[in-house]
Amino acid sequence: MPYVNVRITKDGVTPEQKARIVAEMTDTLRRVLGKRPEHTHIIIDEIDPENWGFAGLLTTEYRKQQVQG
Repeated sequence: MPYVNVRITKDGVTPEQKARIVAEMTDTLRRVLGKRPEHTHIIIDEIDPENWGFAGLLTTEYRKQQVQG
């Protein structure tokens, strides 16, 4: 039973985009590993940007710097 956890920032991702992620990841596991789609679980966690940090900054602060710079 494949389990895939996708974590993205909560930035207006549409239900259609999420459906495409699920469909394409499921298909990749089917094609590459022969896994059955009915046994494949894809979980999408949406994280608020102020709860995600990288490069020593919260995502919200990093993005502000990118706009300014």
